[in-house]
Amino acid sequence: METVRKLAILADAAKYDASCASSGSARRDSVGGRGVGSAGGSGICHAYAPDGRCISLLKILLTNFCIHECSYCINRNSSNVPRARFTTAEVVDLTLAFYKRNYIEGLFLSSGVIRTPDYTMDQLVRVARSLREDHDFRGYIHLKTIPDADGELLAAAGRYADRLSINVELPTQDGLDRLAPEKDHRTIKLSMARIRARSEAHAEDRRAARRVTSARPKAAGPGRFAPAGQSTQMIVGAEPSTDADILSTTADLYAAYRLKRVYFSAFSPIPDSSAALPARRTSLMREHRLYQSDWLLRFYGYGADEITAGGDDRVTPGMLDLDVDPKLGWALRNRGFFPVDLNRDSRPRLLRVPGLGVKSVNRLLSIRRWQRIRLEDLVALKAGIARAMPFIVCANHRPAVADAPSAALRARFAPPAAAQQTFDF
Repeated sequence: METVRKLAILADAAKYDASCASSGSARRDSVGGRGVGSAGGSGICHAYAPDGRCISLLKILLTNFCIHECSYCINRNSSNVPRARFTTAEVVDLTLAFYKRNYIEGLFLSSGVIRTPDYTMDQLVRVARSLREDHDFRGYIHLKTIPDADGELLAAAGRYADRLSINVELPTQDGLDRLAPEKDHRTIKLSMARIRARSEAHAEDRRAARRVTSARPKAAGPGRFAPAGQSTQMIVGAEPSTDADILSTTADLYAAYRLKRVYFSAFSPIPDSSAALPARRTSLMREHRLYQSDWLLRFYGYGADEITAGGDDRVTPGMLDLDVDPKLGWALRNRGFFPVDLNRDSRPRLLRVPGLGVKSVNRLLSIRRWQRIRLEDLVALKAGIARAMPFIVCANHRPAVADAPSAALRARFAPPAAAQQTFDF
């Protein structure tokens, strides 16, 4: 099969992998090296670093052949789709050729499971090893790892890749038992634990090396292990897990394995699918609200049980309100927490105010050391002042009595029904 035809098939098959962000990697370039590549430049597949840089990644599967029969997967063993497979040399050549033409800055490589998990993982590692050792490639590499693979192969992957990811697939083990009986959360989490342990061991070795060689800064210490950490992905809506189940699993994964990101993928029907799967696609708005909730878990100090707590008869228990963002939803259910005084209250309280993000709160805390906060300061910070006003007190503002009823506020901020339908298409 021609390489171009393989690329068309395997790039299309990789589109279901959402976890392709490149944040957190060490900055590298080819200065002082013998090869090519950079993980720190400015920008196929676009991902965004925390500083706003756009990173273009070649996002492909090594192969879409797979021995597993996951009901929700387009590449399952019984699926009637065109199949293709790259050799490791072809992936290396494509990556270098695309980089030299300024199409990409890195590689996102996944694969169906062929022969055995160890064989598949070994093929992925071979690609990364060849790029790093044979060609001194210094761009970004993200490898999707195989949960059942040997721990030494995972360790080798971490030595060459910037980020590793292992898909948890579904929020609960019951869901896996029904739709992917060959997979097990215990095996997946064991692999996550191995990656975390390796990462922490390498970090400790580097700290020890810096202490020993502090007087000789040019001495080489041990290399970094997956410096951009690990991530995972789960499918939303393929089975009856609630948003509370999903966020509970998400919070547990962050706490237990120090993941950098959990990605959510709204279920979409596939050809010749199992009768156990829904006939309709999952709302993209649900996926969007889960991402907003994930942000609250990671940066705003919310607990998973707070975000989906009941209190509105219009919302199914355990589910997120699709009409308003989860931060505003929490504020409407907890009016006794407000108003928050922008000039006196602590950072955790300020972070609960709708319309105020982490950067805005940090700037407000800095400003109020020298002057009293006024509404004009929120405008200057480009904060969501319309959302914040019913919930705050500052030098020249107190919320009006008319703003008190939560139902009225919800009606003010909820999008029109037509907009909701447009978003979900």
